Amino acid sequence: MSAGRILVVDDDPQIRRVLKVTLSGQGFEVDDARDGDLALEKLRNARFDLVLLDINMPGMNGLDVCRAIRSGSQIGIIMLTVRDDEADIVEALDAGADDYVTKPFKPSELSARIRAALRRAPWGQGPSGRLSLGTVTVDFDTREVTAAGGRVRLTPKEFDLLRYLVTHANKVISHRELLQAVWGPDYGDQVDYLRVVVNQLRKKIEPAPSSPVYVLTEPWVGYRLQLPADRQA
Repeated sequence: MSAGRILVVDDDPQIRRVLKVTLSGQGFEVDDARDGDLALEKLRNARFDLVLLDINMPGMNGLDVCRAIRSGSQIGIIMLTVRDDEADIVEALDAGADDYVTKPFKPSELSARIRAALRRAPWGQGPSGRLSLGTVTVDFDTREVTAAGGRVRLTPKEFDLLRYLVTHANKVISHRELLQAVWGPDYGDQVDYLRVVVNQLRKKIEPAPSSPVYVLTEPWVGYRLQLPADRQA
């Protein structure tokens, strides 16, 4: 039985060949595309479970491809990049990527990231219905977020992080628990990565992101979702 279907999108034929051989050996069905336009065409015509997407490609770059995919699909997306500074990470995650891997990477690292992306929200479905945080309304059934009547686009990981925090509202959740719950058991030490996602989430749901009132930092420990007083039992 196949472990899942993966589309590898990279303009470098050597990388495509290596990834096809490596992932096929791990039980995945693998197809590839040399550019963004071909990738989008293949995604329209076949079902895939995950996309490995290079950021730096001629023509339509990986970020644009990621945004195009996210406009109509919640498929797992892992960005492949040679850059690892925070601005690049934020840009990839905000485009809708679940994760990123810096080139050159070890096959074991990539495999762990793929498993985590395919195991999205392993802790269960979490809350249902709607939750109001000031002017922000979260619909957990449709995964839609609105603020003052306008749509707020959360990336899949931002939404899953918010859902986990709401499920454990008013409780301190450690960095390790959040990482392993939302990204998978292969994570736990990537605190800087978690911080980036939390900061992006705050920019979208907090009235004043630099002085958060909902997603609170517990220094050296983790984070806590503070429900408004009128929502507490």
